[in-house]
Parts: sequence; C-alpha cells; structure tokens
Amino acid sequence: MTSTSTPPSAPRSTPPSAPHSFQVDLRGLVDLLSHHLYSSPRVYVRELLQNAVDAITARHALDPAAEVRIRLSASGGRVTIEDSGIGLTAAEAHSLLATIGRSSKRGGDGADLDEQGLEASRQEFLGQFGIGLLACFVVARQIRVVTRSARDPQAAPVEWLATDDGSYTVRELPHEARPEPGTTVVLEARPGAAEWAVPAKVEELARDYGSLLPYDITFDDGEGGAPRPVTDRPAVWDRPFPTPAARRVALAGHCAQLFGFTPLDSIDLDLPVAGVRGVAYVLPEPTSPAHRAGHRVHLKGMLLTDRADNLLPDWAFFVRAVLDTDTLRPTASRENLYDDETLAAVRDALGARVRGWLAELAASDPERLAAFLQVHHLGVKSMARHDSELLGLMLPWLPFETSDGSMSLQEFAAAHTDIHFTRTVEEFRQIAPIAAAHGLGVINAGYTYDADLLALLPTVRPELKVTELDAGAVTERLDPVPTATELALAPFLATARTRLEAQGCDVVLRAFQPVSVPALYLDDRQARQERDRTAALESADSLWSGILGALRGSAPRARLVLNHNNPLIRRIAALPDEALTSTAVESLYGQALLMSQRPLRPADSTLLNRAFLGLLEWATHSTDSRDAQEDQK
Repeated sequence: MTSTSTPPSAPRSTPPSAPHSFQVDLRGLVDLLSHHLYSSPRVYVRELLQNAVDAITARHALDPAAEVRIRLSASGGRVTIEDSGIGLTAAEAHSLLATIGRSSKRGGDGADLDEQGLEASRQEFLGQFGIGLLACFVVARQIRVVTRSARDPQAAPVEWLATDDGSYTVRELPHEARPEPGTTVVLEARPGAAEWAVPAKVEELARDYGSLLPYDITFDDGEGGAPRPVTDRPAVWDRPFPTPAARRVALAGHCAQLFGFTPLDSIDLDLPVAGVRGVAYVLPEPTSPAHRAGHRVHLKGMLLTDRADNLLPDWAFFVRAVLDTDTLRPTASRENLYDDETLAAVRDALGARVRGWLAELAASDPERLAAFLQVHHLGVKSMARHDSELLGLMLPWLPFETSDGSMSLQEFAAAHTDIHFTRTVEEFRQIAPIAAAHGLGVINAGYTYDADLLALLPTVRPELKVTELDAGAVTERLDPVPTATELALAPFLATARTRLEAQGCDVVLRAFQPVSVPALYLDDRQARQERDRTAALESADSLWSGILGALRGSAPRARLVLNHNNPLIRRIAALPDEALTSTAVESLYGQALLMSQRPLRPADSTLLNRAFLGLLEWATHSTDSRDAQEDQK
C-alpha cells in the first residue's frame, strides 16, 4: 500500500502597509542640538547668517544684478535678520523650513539638483547638512518668517510661524506685506535664553562669525543710531599696504585683537590650489609641545571654529593660525574640520610654509631667527627630528648646553669631532666641569628632543662621531698618577675596592681638575642595567634567579674615580687604620653617588647610614681619647 503525504503549507504573507513618515519630536531635537551637536547656543547667529548668505548666493545665480542686502537687528528680546535673497513660496516653506535633512540649495530654475549638480552647488553655499532654521530653537520660543520668492514674482508673500512645541502655520500675506523678494526672520527668545538676544551679544556674535562673509552685513541695536557694519573685508592678510613694515604692524594689531598677544612674527599661509588663505602668528612666549593650539578657521568667510587643533602639524605648536578656506569639509555641527585626505594634504602644505619661513629667516634675517629660537627652539628641534634638511639648515642656530657652554651644534662640532652626550641633566651637571677641564666634548641631551637630534647629527655631518658618554671615555681623558705613586697606594686601593665590591663598583685613581672634587661616580647604560639586574636577582625567587643569573654578561661596572689632586684623598690614603680607611671610602662613595643624583638602592642607603655613623663613632671616640689623655696629664 502506497502512502502519500501532503506538502507543508506555505506561510501566508500579508500585503505591505502604506508607507509612513518618521515623526520628529521638536523638543527632543532641540535638546539634541543644544546638548550634543552644538557646543553653545551662540551658533544660532551663525545659522541666521548662513541662511541669509545662501539665500543671496542663490538670488545671484538667478539674477546677478539683484540688490544685496543683509540687515541684522536686536531689541526687546527679539532678533531680526532681513535679506534680499531668493525667498520661498508657500509650498517651499512647507517643504523646506519644517523638514529635517532637506536643503533649499536648488537650481536656478527651481528644480531640485541632481547628484552632480548638488555637489557643484555645495561649493557655493555655506549650509550643507539640512538642519537649517530649526537649529535656532536652541534659543527661540517662536520663529516668524516672512518671505517672498524671486523665482515666482507673481506668488504672494508667505508667513511661516513656528513655536518650540513643534507646531507651525503657513499663510499667504497681501503683496504689500513684502513688496520685494527676500526673507525676514524674527526670533523671540525663550525664557532663560534672553541673554542671547541682548543687542551687544548679538552684534558680538555676528562680528565673530561673519566678519569675512562675502556680502555686506549691517547691525542695528534699535536705539536710533545708524546701522553698523558687521563685515570687515578684505581680510587683513589680503589688504594692500604701502610697505612690508606697515603690513607687519597691521597683522600684529589683528593678532592682538583676535588672540590677545603681540606676535613675534607672522607667516603667510597662501595655498591657492587648496583654496586656503590666511596667516599664522608666532607666539611670543614658550609653550609646551604637548599643547594643542586652537586655530581659527573660516569656511567661505563664515567662522567655522576657533579651536581647530588638526589644522597644522603637531610640531607647529608655536603658532596660532587664522585662515579662510572653501575646500575643507566641516563636521556635521560645522564647528570643526573633518579629518580626511584633503585636510591631511593641506596640513602638510601649511607645515611646509612654516618650514619655508624658517629657511628664509636663516638666509636673510638671522637676528629675527635668533629672537625666535630664544623662545621656541623646542619647536624647531621637534621639526628637525623629522627633517634632515631642516636640521642641516638650523645647525648654526639651535642652542645646546655643552661642556664648553651654551652654543650651537655647528660651533661645538668645530672644536670636537668626537661628541659625547649624557641622557640626564644631573649626569651632565656632574661631569661638565671635569670634561671642560680635560678637553672632553660633552653635550647635555637630557632636554626634550636633544638625544634624537644628536643621533641624527652624523646623517648631516658624516665626519662627526656621536656616542653616549661612558665611564671608560671619561677615565681615559683624566690624567693618570705616576706609576710609583700608584704602586705606593696599592694597599689603600685594594682596601677601597674590597669595600665597594658589594656595590658593584670599581675604584680607580686619577688626577683631574677641579681639585675641589674629591671623587667622581661614573657609570653608563650597560653598568646601570647590570645594577638593575643584580638588584632584581637579590629579590627574585628561585626560578627568576636562574633566569637573571643566566643573563649576566661582561658589562662594565660603575667606577668611583678618586682625585689624587685633592688633599682629602691623599690624607685618607695615608691613614694607618684600615677600618677607618674603609669607612672613609664608603663616605666618598656615598657623597659621589649623591652628587650624581642617581636613585639610591637599599644597599646604597645602608652603606650611607653605616658610613655616617662610623665617622661619628670615630670622631667621638677620638674626642674621648684626647680627653682621657688630658686627664692623665
């Protein structure tokens, strides 16, 4: 019997519902804009100016002969801006003013631009993200727009009235309500935001954001005076001046007004291919290389940010820049630059401008260069680490602390072909007077970037030999004592070496200057590594003891160099009491170690305490003996 089975029934599908539109909570949007997208409510003035400028730009595309007019005013808790721009019809007011993400950047015939046309048009407009007028609700309780379209001269003026509860109305007005094309926007401040509608504040923000905008903008404070200009064009770096000195004075005044300091110098930042024009001002005081300077960036004349920290290379921390660009991309909040390949290329090109300025100073104005380096040598050293050409150029100027005094590498290399350096300031301070007295060339590389530059020095001066200072190099330069003298002091040296064997330190006898230094503690990186290995070995368990013990090599040990020219050393060497000699040697070791400012190991601290107490014991014992002798008399 054959059985049959029915296939499982296919799931029934339901027809898709009609499409729905996203609903936007305006209060939630305003909270998002004010607390997460924008850094401050002050940006509402920028949005007003931006919309007005874009409207004028669109009007010019339609009618190049049209009048240009942007008027900003504030009084009684209201802020008003009027423009003679492209205007809107009633349908466009519905479609554009209350829709998130839609832009009014349209073609001259009123049709929406295709993708290619939109990209081209964005080169002409400031606004690119479609947030638009709704961003003004960060300070406004109500926004009233009265607009008339230039595309449709027969269309009636339109009023768009919106409140911060998310509702709006649109109605047509009589023709006489606005006879000419353009738009008037009136903001009424919300409770708690009245400070942003104060006339002085509005004017300040308008000047800050709009001083370089391409169209004339005026401000009226409602007190009956003549409207005051907001724009100040051309930018100071583009203005003609009778002499270079007059230009420098004007730029210095601009910097003082903008940044609050008088610059050491100014550097033109002109990149026509990249659409960048501006100036960098050199700080008059030292600043940390880790400090991220805030630069001012204008996008098509509108201030984008005064805190751009990605505009110049990190090494250019000694300048503050202000520039205008029409190619760099803003972030969504239009408060910083988008860090993309274009910005990276511009950053490199601006860095090249700063390097070129330094090269020009080195070639034609050494006095200005010296004044700059006196303040900002760290910045130039930072640059030179990555630019051998700049390092070669700056060799005659970069200051270094050396055993021959403060001088440039070029001056120092003229006197020393074998150059030694110390990695710490303390080590240099200890060895410098001795090195100077014996013709040893030592550079203090304990400061920022100096060790890196010294390592690169042979790449630009191959005849030079640069090595880290080691105990052997110093000892070889010190004068040996006569052989007979050293043989006569052999018992003393043997006692000293035995006493310091536990410290991993050898003892040698030399004659050196200055005479006032009784003993010199010398070591190098390998000796310090061996000290650290020994210290770790003493506190390690059996497993690590075996491993650390296997790592022991033939690294040189630290040296205590005794100065035979010093009278104290000769008296200690002549002591008949071996115990007292040992205590004195330990004291010399401790004093030399402290002078070198090396970190003390527990064994070193123990030795210092023992030597100090031993000397006290000897001193008090000697006093008691003398007192006893006096009593016997």
